[in-house]
Amino acid sequence: MALIITEECINCDVCEPECPNEAIYQGDSIYEIDPNRCTECVGHFDEPQCQQVCPVDCIPLDPAFIETEEQLMVKYEKLIAAG
Repeated sequence: MALIITEECINCDVCEPECPNEAIYQGDSIYEIDPNRCTECVGHFDEPQCQQVCPVDCIPLDPAFIETEEQLMVKYEKLIAAG
């Protein structure tokens, strides 16, 4: 699954630089996550780095983008190849 940032986001700016896939960006009112770039840090880290640094715990799994770890790894490999 990709992750999603909820309305509880306080725009503290700590998640964006932690994302190795550059999936996090400033939206209209809060930070947002591009589900096409989010691999939950699969391929980079054991745990999603944005969740680790978020002070308000507002980055859950996005039920709209259900993916297996294998699918996330394929996405990671495509992102690395394109980079």
